[in-house]
Amino acid sequence: MIIQSKKVWLVGQFHPAQIEIENQKIKNVYPYGTKEVDQDYGSLRIVPGFIDIHTHGAYGFDTNDANEEGLRHWLANIPSEGVTGLCPTTITQSNAVLTKAVKNVAKVVEDGYTGAEVLGIHFEGPYLDMVYKGAQPEQHIVTPTVEEFKQYQKDANGLIKVMTLATEHDPDFALTKYCQETGVNVSIGHSSSTYDQVLMAVANGARSMTHIYNGMSPFNHRKNGMIGAALRMRELYGEVICDGNHSTPAALNILFKSKGMDKTIMVTDSLMAKGKPVGSKFIFGGNEIEIYPDGSAHLTSTKGLAGSTLSMNNGLRILVEEADLPFEQALASATINPAKLLRVDDRKGYIVAGYDADLVVLNDDYSVAQTYCRGIASL
Repeated sequence: MIIQSKKVWLVGQFHPAQIEIENQKIKNVYPYGTKEVDQDYGSLRIVPGFIDIHTHGAYGFDTNDANEEGLRHWLANIPSEGVTGLCPTTITQSNAVLTKAVKNVAKVVEDGYTGAEVLGIHFEGPYLDMVYKGAQPEQHIVTPTVEEFKQYQKDANGLIKVMTLATEHDPDFALTKYCQETGVNVSIGHSSSTYDQVLMAVANGARSMTHIYNGMSPFNHRKNGMIGAALRMRELYGEVICDGNHSTPAALNILFKSKGMDKTIMVTDSLMAKGKPVGSKFIFGGNEIEIYPDGSAHLTSTKGLAGSTLSMNNGLRILVEEADLPFEQALASATINPAKLLRVDDRKGYIVAGYDADLVVLNDDYSVAQTYCRGIASL
């Protein structure tokens, strides 16, 4: 199959080109008009597929539900927003619930599915801080141990690739170092860490931060906190929820400009409520949440933010049109940057011959005209 457009994202710019797809891969990239095509997208933009490394669920399904068909429905339908790869994300719960959750993801991956590719599991909690726990249920927050995590990873069949961890509560950074040794990305989050504590966690193997600005110690010019560390430590990857609610467009601009092109990662932190009407109420981590008209999710008990219903394509729009960021930088945060964190940038994140045929065709308003997941049209 060959598709073409006058605007294909190649080497950091739009260029007229054709993309030949064979056996789930990009076989060749040709100059525009070289060969007969199966689909001509005119002047619509073709960009690499989006990767969401922090997403709890959508369409009424939550990762902790441990429901096979719910997960399959999510993966089959999420390409509607341009997502071609994701990390189903847990929330703090009992050992029994988390074990079932990771086993469910592992089983679906083993048995097969269609749609967006599962690139790993994001294990958010239960090793978090009580002060910055956010919507995480405090009764299930525990001190991390290597032995317990080994069992979770065994139950997940090795699929845990990212773990949110309050590293100040990791004795002697034992779990942080174990994860670094075994290829799991420790992302500091829901944490009271000081600037110096973040520095030591990174020195002992942490590679990222979870939803910067949210669930972390704030910035002060004398006590720089985690936010200060995120802005100063430019080699540290950092997720950010780009919905304009968790962080204003101005805050997004400041973060992206501080960290540069390569380290900021757009995430949705979406809940099971994504795709459901405003006013819908759900149980998330044992707490009731409600969807507000702006798409944000709030705890009904405290009114505090609890997650989002953001779509990745709308996050891209917000970064470019509201946060005033260059398209190249915004796009990188949804494509090659998460691919690098997950160490799959040898096959994802670029439109290059030999890479997976994960492609998104964008309309001018950032809505998705078509998504190709490993070469399969998914809309």
